Amino acid sequence: MSNISWLTRHPIAHRGFHDLNRSRWENTLSAFAAAVERGYAIECDVHLTLDGEVVVFHDNDLARLTGTEGFVWQRTAAEFAALRVGGTADHVPTLAELLALVRGRVPLIIELKGIPGKDNGLVGKVAQALRSYSGKVAIMSFDHWLIRQFPGQASGIPAGLTASGDRPHEIEAHFSMLGHGISFVSYSVVHLPNPFISFVRHRLKMPVITWTVRDQQMVDKTFAQADQMTFEGFEPPLVA
Repeated sequence: MSNISWLTRHPIAHRGFHDLNRSRWENTLSAFAAAVERGYAIECDVHLTLDGEVVVFHDNDLARLTGTEGFVWQRTAAEFAALRVGGTADHVPTLAELLALVRGRVPLIIELKGIPGKDNGLVGKVAQALRSYSGKVAIMSFDHWLIRQFPGQASGIPAGLTASGDRPHEIEAHFSMLGHGISFVSYSVVHLPNPFISFVRHRLKMPVITWTVRDQQMVDKTFAQADQMTFEGFEPPLVA
């Protein structure tokens, strides 16, 4: 396992350092620039476009973030470049634009968003973009079918499981992912503690980050049960 101690060194800005989508929206170049300026690591989400490019965008559908109808997989990268996020001057960026902006100045944790039947090639495209990137970067996903592709298509890139839940069948499903080369876990703070997180932290010595931390109670819970937080809505100190 490669050394990924950098993953937990600084707080991680959830979808960049946005202002809860008042004027600086999530997953925009403005939010990413604000995170870099403050020295925060960046968490972001990526999808595959109709023409096989990778864009930084969270939702499957376009309505909440762009005010337009349709789904992410129905638009090309050029069409995304023309869409404005939240009525601001920010467009939907490509992964290449994000990498060019950050330039290794802070770590990146990229969550791959799968859509069954519409995401073929996403893992390979992300890995291709990251091969020539010299900064600290990791990938992760909720989607087990994508995680199963990580060892073959994104070997050498630190990879993690994004997860939630504390019911027995959910915990069992998370344990099943340990055989697919993951080296960290990003877990919902509201579902801590649980047996899976205790096992990966204390037995496997894997780092665990939490999502999404929004208040001091969640900060305290994170550092009691995990190693670092993915936060939004406030400005934490760089040294927790």
